[in-house]
Amino acid sequence: MLKNIFFDLLKKYTNDESLVSKFWSEIEENYTNRKRYYHTLEHLENLFQMLTPIKTKIKDWDTLLFTLFYHDVIYNATKSDNEEKSAELAIVRMQTIGIEKSQIEQCKAQILATKKHLPNANSDTNYFTDADLSVLGQDWETYINYYKNVRKEYAIYPNIIYNTGRKKVLKHFLAMDSIYKTDYFYQEFEQKAKENLARELGLL
Repeated sequence: MLKNIFFDLLKKYTNDESLVSKFWSEIEENYTNRKRYYHTLEHLENLFQMLTPIKTKIKDWDTLLFTLFYHDVIYNATKSDNEEKSAELAIVRMQTIGIEKSQIEQCKAQILATKKHLPNANSDTNYFTDADLSVLGQDWETYINYYKNVRKEYAIYPNIIYNTGRKKVLKHFLAMDSIYKTDYFYQEFEQKAKENLARELGLL
């Protein structure tokens, strides 16, 4: 499904099928890296499923799709500049197929916004970062699978280090007045997300 979506998207901007295939292979290879357990193609599929029902609310769907495919394309659990590196790659690839500068800048901003998930003046960005956090408000079994996969990605760190950092992240979200910036995602996931985060914190 993702491959077809990606090909349909890029065919709007280039007739070079070999280039499109090359770009897709790069995305597929990165998201299927053996060190990834959460930031995978499945994560992209979940994001697409979350955003599709509100497509009419999105002002620039194409740019949001570029953001979706590239927001975690570079991911190393030991690095703190994954979003910046992902944005850099997205810019190069979008420039190669002649995407308008305004779209490229918006994609870059949206990718960088996933670093802190703060409220943004751009509504599309808020919808995307909310979708990126939608896993927090899923049923408990899904949430367990999520946090266990995140732990696997940080397997290089012993529990004493990982748990300290994880507690900080959980407390950060719990301290927010609201995790989600848009009414749609707030109504769908806010209460459950707070419950899940508090429950995980209690287990650490």
